[in-house]
Amino acid sequence: MVKVCIDSDLCKGCGICVEFCPRGVFKLKEDLSESGVHLAVAKEEEKCTVCHLCELYCPDFAIAVVERGKPSSRKA
Repeated sequence: MVKVCIDSDLCKGCGICVEFCPRGVFKLKEDLSESGVHLAVAKEEEKCTVCHLCELYCPDFAIAVVERGKPSSRKA
């Protein structure tokens, strides 16, 4: 199971995640945020294949993809 987290404080609504996601997980909200941008949301999270392209392309590091139930491979 996958959780796609988008930090709304960091997202500037550039749409790069929408353009580069090969599975169409992301959409931009129709309504404007308090800062006046259309924020990205993971509308179809179940389609995520955990390729991490969204994390790599996001210029503001606003996206994190987490595999639930799977131990982290990162070492502290």
